[in-house]
Amino acid sequence: MTTAALTEVLANAEDLSVWPASTTCLPHGGLAVGGVPLTEIADRFDTPAYVLDEEEIRARCRTYRDAFPEAEVLYAAKAFLCRAVVRWVCEEGFGLDVCSAGELELAVTAGFPPERIVLHGNAKSPRDIDTALCLGIGRIVIDSPSEIARLAAAVGPGRRQKVMVRVIPGVSAGGHEKIRTGTDDQKFGLSLTGGYAQHAIARILGQPQLELTGLHCHIGSQISSVEPYVTALRRVVGLMARIRDAQGVVLPELNMGGGHGIAYRPGEPALDLTALARRLRTELIESCGAAALTVPRLIVEPGRAVAGPAGVAVYRVLAVKHTTDKVFVAVDGGMSDNPRPALYGVRYAPRVIGRRRIVNTRRATVVGRHCEAGDVLAADVPLPSDIRPGELLAVPVAGAYQLSMASGYNLVGRPPVVAVRDGHARLLVRRESLDDFRSRDIGI
Repeated sequence: MTTAALTEVLANAEDLSVWPASTTCLPHGGLAVGGVPLTEIADRFDTPAYVLDEEEIRARCRTYRDAFPEAEVLYAAKAFLCRAVVRWVCEEGFGLDVCSAGELELAVTAGFPPERIVLHGNAKSPRDIDTALCLGIGRIVIDSPSEIARLAAAVGPGRRQKVMVRVIPGVSAGGHEKIRTGTDDQKFGLSLTGGYAQHAIARILGQPQLELTGLHCHIGSQISSVEPYVTALRRVVGLMARIRDAQGVVLPELNMGGGHGIAYRPGEPALDLTALARRLRTELIESCGAAALTVPRLIVEPGRAVAGPAGVAVYRVLAVKHTTDKVFVAVDGGMSDNPRPALYGVRYAPRVIGRRRIVNTRRATVVGRHCEAGDVLAADVPLPSDIRPGELLAVPVAGAYQLSMASGYNLVGRPPVVAVRDGHARLLVRRESLDDFRSRDIGI
């Protein structure tokens, strides 16, 4: 391999910028996260395994609380949720953003206060709504006109449910077209253009069972620039002013969603959280001042930016295959535990762990074990030229939208989740087994 390629892999080996802050290099070429060697995780819990650094999640929660001291911060459960994460974010003062009865029930049974939970989603099932009302959820975000009467009827006479309305500000932002949700050509929310949002709001205000507390706006995911948020906020405040003028109602809350971009590989851009908080606060005060509006309470909903950098996926190499112009390194996981590369073309920076030294490298494609040509975890990445079956690969920034989107494809079974902190590892979610598949299959 060329000197340049070797330099790149050695530089990446020393660059831990996208790894949890607790990550340290070990003398034998391994890595420790939370004081626990990843090789020890593989030996104790087998592979593939997902490692979650508890202190990293807690530290990121505190960073948000510091950046947005006057705002309400909700953790977006869809990024990744288990009972331990529910407890961690609750103890750090976060609220919770859920999108199904399953997420809601897991959170509440784990002890999360239902009044600090928000339910959203473009197609809420009767079970979602009934569960939210039964458990006394804080707010429900109305996403379509058909939900208004249905929700009011479910609330029933003599009761009131706090609601918000998701609006589309006409802002295009996000790392991939499939995760851009601020424009009129997608399934979420009610558009500012054409009067759709205002018409729905007027209907909600006419329902005595519904108490409209504010507007919700989520423009996309993996956004690394502050400007789209500022533009969206300005447009939504304009709608709040029109609601005040037309309906005589001043809304007390404004939810600007999440989608805060993070780096998956060294050198990639990430959203400047401090700059975002400062600009949103300034724009909110100035826009409300210009419209003679009382400044609403700001709400933000980070998910990926809290959990993503706290996770590491550990795989074992099963096969190495050389073709005329490629090297394929096949591991014991793949698109069943991480479908994001297949869905969005996401790129990762895997690293061999447990080697004392790397002499030569070459470009390789890390693939999964599934029966799909598109089961690629990392394309064209520098790896040791003599990589062999049995070695371990670790992939950082694996804490969000991997296991939460995992499937049962090929009946491989979803990996376990292991928490690390202060030199100790403990199992949070056990590995899915063949017995789990058998227990659900009751037909003959």
